[in-house]
This record gives sequence, structure tokens and C-alpha cells, in this order.
Amino acid sequence: MATGFGFLEQTTGWPVNFSIIEVTGRSTYARVLWAGLLNTMLIGFLTLVFATVLGLLLALMRVSSNTLMKLVSTSYVEVFRNVPVILQVFFWYAILTHLPSPKQAYSLGEALYLSNRGIMMPAPALSGSDVLWLFAAVVLAVLHLVLSRDHLGSGRRWAISIGLTLIVFLIVLLTGREPDAGLISVPELKGLRFVGGLTLKPEFTALLVGLTLFGASYIGEIIRGGLLSVDRGKLEAGRALGFSTFQINRLIRIPLAFRAMLPSLTNQYIWLMKGTTVGIAVGYPDYFAIVSTSINQSGQTMELLALLMGGFILINYSIGFLMNMLNERIKLKGRS
Repeated sequence: MATGFGFLEQTTGWPVNFSIIEVTGRSTYARVLWAGLLNTMLIGFLTLVFATVLGLLLALMRVSSNTLMKLVSTSYVEVFRNVPVILQVFFWYAILTHLPSPKQAYSLGEALYLSNRGIMMPAPALSGSDVLWLFAAVVLAVLHLVLSRDHLGSGRRWAISIGLTLIVFLIVLLTGREPDAGLISVPELKGLRFVGGLTLKPEFTALLVGLTLFGASYIGEIIRGGLLSVDRGKLEAGRALGFSTFQINRLIRIPLAFRAMLPSLTNQYIWLMKGTTVGIAVGYPDYFAIVSTSINQSGQTMELLALLMGGFILINYSIGFLMNMLNERIKLKGRS
């Protein structure tokens, strides 16, 4: 049995049905594995963003004085938190794959289409490398917001970060294209399939929706615990100063709660990133699925398992490092 990592330069002979970068049956194992890692990072970070936003909304609803909002949010948490995530992914996958065929697809304004091939929508005419550049720009903008907290005012930090992201977006959008090429690609039905635009395949959509709804139920409870830990006296002081409920939440409650909930939030983020591996059950080609297929095709079990563990260690330690760095910057400093 051959050992070593020389097999990474060999061609795989099998395609990947979804990838940010171009992958064919003639691609090497190294490129296919890189594509799988990017797929995992894409679905993972989108899940973290959407689950955090939805979890924050659920937490604010649960601590509100409105009975209906509390009932809706509590029901959501109790249902989605107690159903295994893989069952939720299967549920959404079954719904998406039982939609009509492309010729009978549901349409919304001749721009958005729903079919058993996925969700088709207009999108900027970007290549896979363009998407990676934009993702890097967003990451750098977030790092700038965190690292410049003690040096610049809030308005200037946001203006610089958003401005840099928009500049990179315009550069990527306007360079490297034909003069007559459009900036927006719109899906069009040609024959038995749609061409153009952005297609969210059922595997990707089911995994994203399932992980987001499941993760939001846990993140919502973490945020709710943080909100309830804020001293009520500070909230009453905000009301005495004439602050609205929105201002109290934005300026007092959420900033103070963030310190209390950050450690638990870090653990949940890392768990959700590892939870992307359930995508193999619906055929989403994430890093775990690509490594599993590569093991069956190449027989390099130990090497590929080492790459699999190394990839997840790199991703999760990066999340932990950024969250710990944020925790260090916002923690209360003792006076000397």
C-alpha cells in the first residue's frame, strides 16, 4: 500500500456538483479537496451570520413584554431545538426536491424561480475567484471594525470598513469583463433548465436552512441569557433618560449582554461549523463528503483523515481565536 501525499497531484476522475471554484473530472485531488474546504467554509459562515441575526431577534422577542411575541419565539425555540438537525435538513430537502420541474417552476416577477432544480435568482456576474475576493474584503472589514475600536470613532470605523468593501466590490465587478457583458445575470429558461443568474441547489439550500433554524434556537437562548443578566437598574436609568425601547436595547442592553454571552456563543459557533458535516446525508459536497469520496477512490485513508482533521482544526481554531480576541478587547479592565 502506497503512503504519502503524492496522490494529491493525481486527477480524481469524478466531478463535484457544486463548488465555488471550477472543478472537473480532470482536477487533481488537491484542487477537489480545496473546493470541499471552501464549500464547508461557505455554508458554515453563512449559517453563523443568519443564525446569529435570527437568534438575536428570537431573544429580543422572548424578553419583550408582548405576550404574542413571547409565545411565538418560545414555540419556535421549543420545536427547533428539540428536533435533531439531520431530520430538519432532510425535511427541507424533501420539500425542495418535490417542487415542480423547471418548465412548471413557481416564478416571482420573472426574476425568482422555484423548482426541483433549486432556487434561481438574479445575481452579479461574478466568477468563483471574484466571490473569494469579496469574501476576503468582508473579513478584512470586520477585522478593521474590531481592531480600530480604540483608535477611531464608531462612525468613522463603519464608514471606512463599508467604503473599502464597496471599493473592492466595484473593482471586482468592473474589471476582467468584456465591454458588452452585463453586470447582472438574470436566470432564463432554455429547454429543460435555467441558465444565467444564481442557482441555489436543493442540497445547499436545505443544509443552510436546516442549520440556520436549528442554530438560531440555541443562539437565541444564549443571547436571552445574556440579556437577562443585565442589571435592571441600568435599563430603568435608560427609561428615565427618555430612551425608547430600541435605544435601550441597542445602547445599553445588547452591549452589556455581549460580554456575558460571548464564551457560550463561541462554543455554539464552533459546534455549528462542525455540524456542516451532516450535509453528506443530502449530497452536499462539503469537506467531509469530498474526503470520504476521496478515501473510497484513492485508498489513502490515513493521509486524507489527517487532512480532514487538519482542515477543521484550522477553521475552528480561527473562529476561536477571533472570538477570544474580541472577548479580550471588550472585557472589563481592572484599574491598577
